[in-house]
Order: sequence, then C-alpha cells, then structure tokens
Amino acid sequence: MPAPESPSEAASDDAVIRLGLIGDNIAVSQAPRLHRLAGLQNGRKVTYDRLVPRELGQDHATILANCAAQGYRGLNITYPYKEKVAALVRISDPIVRRLGAVNTVLFEPTGAEGHNTDHSGFISAYRAARGGTPPGATLLIGTGGVGRAIAFALVALDAAEIRLADHDIEKAEVLASELEAAKPGLRVTVGRDAAEISEGAEGLINATPVGMTGHPGSPLEASAITGAWAFDAVYTPVETEFLAVAQAAGLQVISGYELFIWQGVDAWKLFTGLPLDVARLRSDLAKTDPATS
Repeated sequence: MPAPESPSEAASDDAVIRLGLIGDNIAVSQAPRLHRLAGLQNGRKVTYDRLVPRELGQDHATILANCAAQGYRGLNITYPYKEKVAALVRISDPIVRRLGAVNTVLFEPTGAEGHNTDHSGFISAYRAARGGTPPGATLLIGTGGVGRAIAFALVALDAAEIRLADHDIEKAEVLASELEAAKPGLRVTVGRDAAEISEGAEGLINATPVGMTGHPGSPLEASAITGAWAFDAVYTPVETEFLAVAQAAGLQVISGYELFIWQGVDAWKLFTGLPLDVARLRSDLAKTDPATS
C-alpha cells in the first residue's frame, strides 16, 4: 500500500482523504460532518470513520496501527485516549510534548505525528469571545487530556491564577507543577472539590465529561457558579446544564461548540493544508444539523 499523503500531496490530487476519530461515546460527534463539509469546500471527498475500541473489539493502539497501514491521512483523538495516544506517537512541538496529550494524529511517511488543536482551538475560541481581556483567576475542573490543553492555553492567555479541581489529586498536582515550571510565579491551587476552591474565581471551566450526552449533570453546584465567564468543553449538547446556570447567573458563556469549531479548523489545516472559510463552515453545519442553529 502506498504511503499516506502529505498535506501538499493531499491538496494536489483528487484522492479520497481518509480520516477518523478514536474515542468512546462518540455516536453524536459532529467531527465527521465538519471534515466532510471542509472537503466539499475544496471539491474533495472525505471519509471520516467513528472508531470506538469496544465496538471494534480492539484497543486504541491496534486501531492506530491499523489506520496507519490502511492509508488514513490522520485521526482525531478524544476522551479517554488523548494521553494514551500521546505515548504512541512522535511529538515535535515542545508545547504539545509538555501537554502530554494529543487530539490529532497525522500519518507521515516517517511515522505517526501527534498534535494538539484543543490547545490552539481554546485560545482562538476565548479570544473570539473575550478579545484581549485576560482570564483572571480561573477554576479548571478536570485535568485529563482536554484539561491539560486548556490549562496551558490559560498560561498563554496570561491567566492571573489557575485553580485545578480533580478527584485524582495526584494528577492535578503533577499538572500544577508543570504549569508553575512553564510560568514561574504563577499561582496554582489544587483541590478535590471544585466548589471549595471556586470562591472569587472570575472564570469557570468544565473539562470533564459531566454534562455530555450519556453523562448528565453539572460539574459544579449552582450556588458556586459565580464570576465573569464560563466555558464548557462539552458540546453535545451545545447548551449544558452548567452553561445554562452560568448564563442565568449573568456570566458570559463560551460553548464547547466554539472549541469544536476552532480545533476542527486547526486539525483540517494539519490534515490537508487546504483553505477553509470558517463562516461558511458554521453556516453549513447549522444547515445540516438544526441543533446547532
């Protein structure tokens, strides 16, 4: 089988662009639609497969290897495999190496290369909503793959303080030490109970699966949802219980759908190097899925 296309080769011929998503609970993911619509903008056919390990009877490492052998251009990676896949691929970007989590893998002739567009996508989503306003003291609930990407994005956005809440306190403490090393002098607080360390926070972020389809609820009790802004990494559904309460409390809310859009835009650029009209992409997604309109 010929080697997978490089971005320049992908943009220069009419070969099908084969993509996929490794993750659990991804039946309602809009990633396949996003990339197929991106392909249509460029007159290219895109196939995009949902690859659920338990349904395929294979582990994530086997699926990754099989896709590389079967001519896939690349894969997106979602919960709970971002950190696991990071250990299986080459990571050239020092920021992504520090994150220790990847959500995008390219199959290059030299091997599988890991990237993280959650990191870049969150920065774009935040700036689109809040401009140059810094995040302030921010509570981040969940320190897994997407949480790590957002935590380092908060450093890039010059957050004054980051509070990490996770039931796995050791994992949160490791991230705290990494953030302090990345930005000496940054104040980082760690706790198991999000509500206990939420007082006075300007920003509230949910980076857990709580609130997504199949995992109802909110990661933070309503009485603790105060501040200036809130973001939920969950985008299925677009309006989560967490964001609904935050909006009712007067906070500026940023939907996980914004992260979905921007990380997808960045992933498409990595996969293909082809241009993308983001306004048209949003419009096309809304037309094909009334839930996003």
